[in-house]
Amino acid sequence: MPPRTGSGDAAREELSSLGKLISLIARALVDYPERVVVREADGDHHPRIELTVAPEDIGKVIGKDGRTAQSIRTLLAAAAIRTGKRAHLDIVD
Repeated sequence: MPPRTGSGDAAREELSSLGKLISLIARALVDYPERVVVREADGDHHPRIELTVAPEDIGKVIGKDGRTAQSIRTLLAAAAIRTGKRAHLDIVD
């Protein structure tokens, strides 16, 4: 099997279930789902998930008064508790 050189496929395969959840939610909200990028970093005992979307879609992910972003964080917290962890979501613009 040839080595993988692109970061897109390899990054998607390495996502945990929490990262996949955030990716699924973000792709459903935006106009450019192919430009959604989810990265995970292990922080101090808590995974940190970074979400990047197209500049045109940042408002859709954040929502009015940050309500959509807070709802995504609530879903992430609920899913993380089921795995016995806590997770943090950063929306990168």
